[in-house]
Amino acid sequence: MPDKQMYAVEISQTQLWLEEIIIGLNFCPFAKKEFVNNTIHYQVCPAKKVESALAELTIEFERLVADSNIETTLLIFNEGFKGFESYLDLLDEANELLFTLGYEGIFQLASFHPDYYFEGEPFNAASNYTNRSPLPTLHLIREASMEKVLSVYKNPQQIPDNNIALAQEKGADYFQNILKRIAKLHQ
Repeated sequence: MPDKQMYAVEISQTQLWLEEIIIGLNFCPFAKKEFVNNTIHYQVCPAKKVESALAELTIEFERLVADSNIETTLLIFNEGFKGFESYLDLLDEANELLFTLGYEGIFQLASFHPDYYFEGEPFNAASNYTNRSPLPTLHLIREASMEKVLSVYKNPQQIPDNNIALAQEKGADYFQNILKRIAKLHQ
């Protein structure tokens, strides 16, 4: 298992992104509590091949099953899956693995990538920044926790549309500047 100190830069970049974009703009209304309570597990994975990445993903599913003090995991790829298409291939395989391991209804995956773009949107559209991150990342979410939070959140189905509207209001340059600054902090 990789040493956390060895990957302090990647974890720090991810935490700054969470703090400034995801929490700062309230893209995920549930993230702040977990961030403040330190119940997010950050795991950096140097895998460049799908098989190795899926092996690490399996370990992270097992970690969540074994440790109820961890609410969610961010599996951060610092070496592989830099191309968005290769990342999407990994995401497809990761979702298949979730089902194969019997975790359907227990966990779900959310996806983030530096070059994330929604089908039908121009690459540089501000809306894409709702899912753009410093590094390719798979977010492992406990479904029971998500359902509990969504049950008390007013109009949860509006979250994606609200995020896109806010991203468009801020503009792509706003996000590009933050992500560039985060990347430069650790060069």
